[in-house]
This record gives sequence, structure tokens and C-alpha cells, in this order.
Amino acid sequence: MNDTATQAFASSFRGRLIRPADADYDAARALYNGMIDKRPALIARCANVADVISAVNFARTEGLLLAIRGGGHNGPGLGSCNDGLVIDLSMLKGVRVNPADRTVRVEAGCTSGDVDHATHAFGLAVPFGIVSTTGVAGLTLGGGTGYLTRKHGLTIDNLLEADVVLADGTFVTTNATSHPDLFWALRGGGGNFGVVTSFVFQAHPCRDVFAGPIFWDAADAPAVMRAYRDFLPTAPEELGIFVGLKTVPPTDPFPKPHWGKRACAIIGAFNGSAADGARAMEPLLAAVPAPLFNWMGPMPFPAIQALFDPFFPKGLQWYWKGDFVGSLPDAAIDAHIAHAGHPPSDFSLMHLYPIDGAVRRVAKDATAWHARDASWSMVIAGIDPDPKNADALKAWGRGYWKAVHPFNQGGGYVNFMMDDEQEGRLEATYGENFKRLAAIKATYDPNNLFRVNQNIAPAPAAAPARTARPGAGAATDLGAGQSAG
Repeated sequence: MNDTATQAFASSFRGRLIRPADADYDAARALYNGMIDKRPALIARCANVADVISAVNFARTEGLLLAIRGGGHNGPGLGSCNDGLVIDLSMLKGVRVNPADRTVRVEAGCTSGDVDHATHAFGLAVPFGIVSTTGVAGLTLGGGTGYLTRKHGLTIDNLLEADVVLADGTFVTTNATSHPDLFWALRGGGGNFGVVTSFVFQAHPCRDVFAGPIFWDAADAPAVMRAYRDFLPTAPEELGIFVGLKTVPPTDPFPKPHWGKRACAIIGAFNGSAADGARAMEPLLAAVPAPLFNWMGPMPFPAIQALFDPFFPKGLQWYWKGDFVGSLPDAAIDAHIAHAGHPPSDFSLMHLYPIDGAVRRVAKDATAWHARDASWSMVIAGIDPDPKNADALKAWGRGYWKAVHPFNQGGGYVNFMMDDEQEGRLEATYGENFKRLAAIKATYDPNNLFRVNQNIAPAPAAAPARTARPGAGAATDLGAGQSAG
């Protein structure tokens, strides 16, 4: 970086610039996924939108590789880069709830737990994910699924507006009527189009829920997965419920006789009374063997959101593979159980999150998020605290995914992708929406400044119409120009 330009940038920056020589540089650059280790040349911890604009302009004019970090929860570490500039939004933590119209303005450094804390006081919630340490920005831009999704849609289906700093340093507010193409692309297209500094969401009534985990012995997994598959289409949409293959954590508060057992788990939250929630679960529980333990009960909604936070602290080794799933035949269940039964660690898991209800009531081309006809979003996660097990996590995740992928719909949730996806994966994920995304990228970021992400390259500019050669027919040249356009 040019020293003079860097000094000029620093003089106008209200936040903090963190350099490799600073004592807290290693802490500042550390990522949620301990498998990823990156060393940026400069971390710009922004205090406000003006800082973001200044940082974008600095990266562009100096030709720096640029990464954007919101809540810092990204699996493949795309919130950082080597030898470039990281725009760190973690200081932008404002949340403002408007209880009159049930909307929430959320700054881009917030986690879903920050928002849950603010909205719960008003008996409201936004459909976010299932771990409260997840950053709102990355979750939203990728789509967002969680306990409230079946009733109220994806996180992006509840996004009303966003403030964005574009690649040329300009600031825009985008919604259904202002920069509508940009608004369309942000809803599922990832961080390709600019730096979102704040979001406005529609919130929904939600205070106490009937929620928690139920664990069965792995021997009962075939029966439980089949029963769950058959139950879900009949379940009330107020019941957000997913199934997983995992291990009973070998720690309190889990029952000590079951520590370390491979298990099948159903984890859910019913947005309503405990009596109604228990009644909603009755048909499923009647169709399966007795569980190892059933901890569903009444609790505040933020409690279920944060229930598993202690088991997934920052710095674990993670390797994710995902797919969208259209159906779950018995043969697919058998393949899941065969591969999940031999994990590389007690933390490794597979989850199937439902994609139905309100998600399907939105047209596939209404937002960039295309998989409206899927039934589940699958994630396979190899997880362990020991860096020595990184290769084993990758091998297990890839082998498991390869075994079940033939049963799946194709494409995958961008928030469950690593940076080693095969060519054509994004095109499969976005389907018919991909070309429009590339065209919008060419409009708002033609030089691909924002490329440290699941990157959508700008569509190439249309070739100009050729000038007619002497003696050539005008119709021939007109046709060539139309084809190029």
C-alpha cells in the first residue's frame, strides 16, 4: 500500500485501523472457522457509514483486495483476505425497534442474538438462523433459514430495505421501489453488490415458544427420519423443526449415561402456547420409539436461539458441505445413516432444515434465492477443536456429500458453501436467476471490487454493433448487432 495514501485514509477515519505490527492484530484477524488463517495488510474497523465509504474508496483507488466482515461467522473465511484490506463492521451494533409497525432497523455488525435481545422486549422476532452468534449481514444476504421460516419465510422475505455503499463509493437506499434490481439481488445474492451497512426487517409476534431438542439412539434413526419426513407436510407452520444426525455432547447438562452416543435428533420451536406446541408434536412422537430424552418445553424465544451457542465457540475447525434436497426416499435415509455413523469427531453432524410453507409462497424469480421448490436445505459439518483433524473433517464431509448428492436436488445454500466448490456450483444454485444476477453485478460492480465472496462475475459487456463493410448488406450487419446485444 502507498504510505501517503494510507496516511490520508487514516487521517479521515473515525474508527480504528489495525496493522500487522499492532499487539491485537492476531485477535482482530482471527476467524470463526479456525481452519482458515488469513493475514490482511490492514483491518479497517469502521465507526460509521462515512468510514465504510472512505474504506471502499481507498481499496478501489489503491487496487487492494477487499473483504467485508459483518458478524464474522462465515464458514470459508470470506470475511477476510490475505495482503488486502478488511472492512470490519463489528462496531456497527445499532438496533432500533419500531413496535408500531413491527419493523427493526439493524446495523451490519449485529449478530442475530443482538437483534433477538432488542426485539424480545416488544414480543417480536425476525426469522433468523438457529445460532445466536451468527452475523445478521451474511445470514441475510445468503437467504436465512430458522425456526420461524415455515410460518414467515426466509430472512430475505422479511427484508424491507437496505442501506448500501457501492463500489464507486456512493451510498444508496434500496427497497422495492428504489434501486429495485439491487434489492432483488441482495436477497440471496450474497455480498457481491456492495457493503450493506444497515437492514430494515419486518418482525412478527413471538415471545415464548415450546421448544428444545429430542434425542434418539442412532439405532432408531431410520424410524425417526422416516417419521419426520412424513410428518412435516402435515405439521402446523408455527412449528419450525429440523432433523439431524449427531452425537450427544459429552458434557453437562446432557444426561451422563448418554454422553458420546451417536444419535438422531429433532430440534424445534413452536411459536405459541406450550399446550398447543405439545399437541402439534403428538403425531410425530406417536410414530417413533421412545427417545433417550425429550427436552422440549416452554422457554423465551431467545433461549432456543442461543441454546447451542456454548458448543460452537469461535475457533473450532469447520468444514461444511450443503445441498438442496427435494425428497427424502428411504434409500437416501439409509445413505445418510451409513455415513453419519462414522464421524471424525463428536461434534460432526448433518442437519436438514425445512424449506416449505411461507418460503414456497414466494415466486422463484421474486428474489435471487432460487430454491423455492426444495423441501430441505442440508448441511454436513465436520467440526473439531483440534487442527490436526482438519484433513479428516474434509475427507468425511466430502465423502458423505458425494454419497447423498445423487438423491438431492442440486445446487446448495451459499451460506453452507466452502471455497472449494466445483465449477458450475453457483450457476446450479441460482438456476434461471444467475444471468440476471451477473447483469446486476455488471451494473453495480463492473470491475468486481467485491469478489471475496461466493463470487458472481459481472456479465461481459455486449459487443457493439459492427459498422457495415463496403458492399455488405445492411440486413446482415443489423442482424449481427442484434445478436451481440
